Amino acid sequence: MSPHASREEREQLDLFRALPGDLAPRDAQDLMAYPFFSLAKSKRVVPIDFRKGGITIRVEATAEHGMATIWDADILIWAASQIVEARDAGLRTSRLMAATPHEILTFIGRGVSSRDYDRLKAALDRLQSTTIATSIRQVAERRRHRFSWINEWKERADVSGRPLGLEMILPDWFYAGVLDDALVLTIDRKHGGRQERGWSFDFAHLHVKSGSLSPLKHFAYDLRDIVRRQPLPGYQLTIQRVEPQSERLTFKPSSISHAVRERRSRGDRARDGDRL
Repeated sequence: MSPHASREEREQLDLFRALPGDLAPRDAQDLMAYPFFSLAKSKRVVPIDFRKGGITIRVEATAEHGMATIWDADILIWAASQIVEARDAGLRTSRLMAATPHEILTFIGRGVSSRDYDRLKAALDRLQSTTIATSIRQVAERRRHRFSWINEWKERADVSGRPLGLEMILPDWFYAGVLDDALVLTIDRKHGGRQERGWSFDFAHLHVKSGSLSPLKHFAYDLRDIVRRQPLPGYQLTIQRVEPQSERLTFKPSSISHAVRERRSRGDRARDGDRL
């Protein structure tokens, strides 16, 4: 986006200031259902190409920043949670959002040191430089919507140079999806909901939907490790072997206490925090 176009877009948008307090994590279902982000711990520049039925997705990255990761997507979950909370409270929302790094980092479960701030800015760079072209929510299958996860972002400061926080502009595609009630759920109800039997996917299908570069054999090993750790609050993960060479990952509502869920969630966040 050119500087002139960026100024014009900013001038047409009202500034939405992030709400204080704890918010229920929300996410656009499309982000959770399709391979929009890199799962790799190291920088990924190889594009993601996904085609299934009438759905096509191509995700491209720059050599400088690499592809936005699944951990960078937590920033979008923060944004979606803010927008839904404000809308439900009768407040006016906007694609132009302002917040402090502390507010974002606290919500997504990261630390608040200067190193964490630097990682947050690196994540914003990846979100801005990653481009997506998709047929999802397009009226014709052959049409594509191309966008970046963040149109632009900047650090704000007062006249004396004192930091005032961050501003970012979200893309139309993401913002429209968040405002659509049918496309947004609290994170822990996306697939399993509260169905007694939960929800399941076979390993091969999950591998395709993840966009992972790892061979299926390695991907399956990682899934088994996740099941061993049980990191998902509110759900019990199990593996079922349906055929000699086929396994399914199943999510079922868990009866473990809230305190235990919180400890597991914090522990998993601590392990993943250094990947931001």
